[in-house]
Amino acid sequence: MQLQYEILNILYTIPAILIAFTFHEYAHALVADKLGDKTPRFQGRLTLNPLAHIDPIGFVMILFVKFGWAKPVEVNKRAFKNYYKDDLKVSLAGPLANLLIALIFTIIEVFLLRFSFVMGSSTLFVVISCLVHYIAVINVNLFIFNLIPIPGLDGFAILEDVNPKVFYKWAEKIYNYQFIILIAFVLVGGKILSYPCHAIYVFLYRIASLIIF
Repeated sequence: MQLQYEILNILYTIPAILIAFTFHEYAHALVADKLGDKTPRFQGRLTLNPLAHIDPIGFVMILFVKFGWAKPVEVNKRAFKNYYKDDLKVSLAGPLANLLIALIFTIIEVFLLRFSFVMGSSTLFVVISCLVHYIAVINVNLFIFNLIPIPGLDGFAILEDVNPKVFYKWAEKIYNYQFIILIAFVLVGGKILSYPCHAIYVFLYRIASLIIF
């Protein structure tokens, strides 16, 4: 039974991660392109093709270790008219894209639940409902996770863009201990982040319930 659950979990996670990673990185690329940096366009990142954004090792890691990564979008900040403000928009684009996708799929989830009496309880309906739920939850998780201010995540870039003086004061120390911070987060961070992730999901669910009345 446990093995069956783990297999189902992986099968639901695969499309959810593909969607979450793809829209996250595409949003970074799109906003950078709109603000004058054509680097993502030249590197083939201005696309919704998952193959352009998925890092094979990071993808496998997130399926089996619950911690992974996509292929980061490279940005040339010197191409922006306003160095910090434009870079902030690019940094925020990824997490906000995940939040938007989470809201859209939460609305779909509520719709399916509200009209389940019409659609019945077939295996197909259950599979679709579970998949939609996974997509919503994983996008919420990615939204929160990427706002953490540690190297490699959008939160670190956001900290630099919002307050460069504070960033450069602490950046070197954070870089020196980034491996320890990362290991500590992998060990205990999941439990800590589960609370804000749940709160955001509940909030989106309430919004969706108001829309699908």
